[in-house]
Amino acid sequence: MAAQEVATGKVIYHRLHPTRKEEDFLVFIEGTLEALPPRAEVIILADQLNTHMSASLVEWVAEQTGFSGNLGKKNYKGILKNMESRRTFLEKGEHRIRFVYTPKHCSWLNPIENWFSKLERHVIRYGNFPSVEVLERKIEGYIGYYNRCLFKAVNWKFKGFTKGKELRSINYQ
Repeated sequence: MAAQEVATGKVIYHRLHPTRKEEDFLVFIEGTLEALPPRAEVIILADQLNTHMSASLVEWVAEQTGFSGNLGKKNYKGILKNMESRRTFLEKGEHRIRFVYTPKHCSWLNPIENWFSKLERHVIRYGNFPSVEVLERKIEGYIGYYNRCLFKAVNWKFKGFTKGKELRSINYQ
């Protein structure tokens, strides 16, 4: 997992871990926020993976943002009831920590996915890694090198989809 600051293009936090469970993502988000100025307004762009809308993440965001309402109970009622209600809470614009989710099958809209593509092309594709530890060291080294030499601000031009408007395909004949 990795977080990129779009203003600079640098990877500000990453976590190499063998799993991507709910608790792993929460640890990642906590580490990412620690890398930023305290009380900063943060917008996190993520895909719609279940762990990105977990009950523990909602509880943590509620605590960090000073939410004093009732969160309810997971799978029963309130904000924690289901993924849709949790997503709605995490997307609230008035929170200083807010999530924006890419449409399904559109994770390519997330600039960090382009960074992962560079990591794959520069390090992993033709690499030879006799152990997980060697692979992790190569990734760590690449992140350091990238942040020193390759980073550049993200010039993100996507304006978003219009809700309810069908996407047209272009017929090139």
